[in-house]
Amino acid sequence: MKTTTSTLTSQQTVYPILFAISFSHLLNDLIQSVIPAVYPLLKDNYALTFTQIGIITLVFQLTASILQPFVGLYTDKKPNPRSLAIGMTLSFAGLLCIAFASNFYYILASVSLIGMGSSIFHPEASRVAHLASGGKKGLAQSIFQVGGNAGSSAGPLLAALVVIPFGQHYISWFGLLAIAGIILLTWVGKWYQQNLQLRTITPKVATGAATPPIPKKRVVISIVILLVLIFSKYFYMASMTSYFTFYLIDKFHVTVQQSQVYLFTFLAAVAAGTILGGPLGDRYGRKLIIWVSILGAAPFTLLLPHMNLFGTVVLAVIIGVIIASAFSAILVYATDLIPGKVGLVAGLFFGFAFGMGGIGSAVLGWLADRTSIAYVFSICAYLPLIGIITGFLPNIEGSRKRNK
Repeated sequence: MKTTTSTLTSQQTVYPILFAISFSHLLNDLIQSVIPAVYPLLKDNYALTFTQIGIITLVFQLTASILQPFVGLYTDKKPNPRSLAIGMTLSFAGLLCIAFASNFYYILASVSLIGMGSSIFHPEASRVAHLASGGKKGLAQSIFQVGGNAGSSAGPLLAALVVIPFGQHYISWFGLLAIAGIILLTWVGKWYQQNLQLRTITPKVATGAATPPIPKKRVVISIVILLVLIFSKYFYMASMTSYFTFYLIDKFHVTVQQSQVYLFTFLAAVAAGTILGGPLGDRYGRKLIIWVSILGAAPFTLLLPHMNLFGTVVLAVIIGVIIASAFSAILVYATDLIPGKVGLVAGLFFGFAFGMGGIGSAVLGWLADRTSIAYVFSICAYLPLIGIITGFLPNIEGSRKRNK
């Protein structure tokens, strides 16, 4: 039975593996989302400034981003199925450390461990999703991504229920989820190992269209455009994930727990939007989905700073659904531009996304200390307008149709 399953992986979508790696992504990102979810608690416990809150995010995001392209480049040449469980183990260690952190610098060391775990997990997990896709790359990437976004949305809610009422030490309870992730990723790693062994003795069969005839210079320019779009998306997302709770508390005087529930609502909308991006990109073309998901969010982001509490939450949900559909389409579009480099592309784009999120959080925290949280949200509202540069991307799907 094992041989049959492995033999079919190159011809059809292996949903058990996709769902397993998606659930692992859920656990990985749930652990990560505990960090911003407990910011109000850490701010009170250690009298942190918004700048220090931003630095925590910066350290986490940089450790999660700088290593990813190098991990991806290395594993393109030498895939390592055990690295999935190793990455989750590092996250587990960081989680326990932050639960018992006693000062600002201890917190920084703790989140850096979680960041390193993430940097190892994402490139290899993306490769597993690609191998199990059966050619439905957009769908596979969306299934993988929706797990991460579901975890990100669940983290603040669980933190509001478990950590905020009882204290920082209760973060350690999330370690049980990390242990479950290690076990699951060990099983996925075995399938991954079998698949890699099969590929060494089986001729490569093309599962997609031929490489589009795009000049190398155009490919480089397109990658730069995609990275700029990632910048606009994740700078805006940084304002929401790191400071939306503070914005609601400051403007509408909600409680910390209420703000966590509203953050969960936004992140749940992000998870819903993610699952749409990949399949819609497969059906209608990824360039169109990228355009709609970035530029299409602009009217709602521009309105959000001027709304009451109900309107703010409603617009946050709409923004979350629209803007979340971008990443899966961007990532698969990039792998089509640079075929055969799934690890490198995944590492570059996940890493850049995390890096922009971290830098964005630090910059916005610094800006909030010198102005106000409300001012930060009014400035960030303009970021999705950058999506207009999507028009300069080549139409890969159109090129392929002409070549058929």
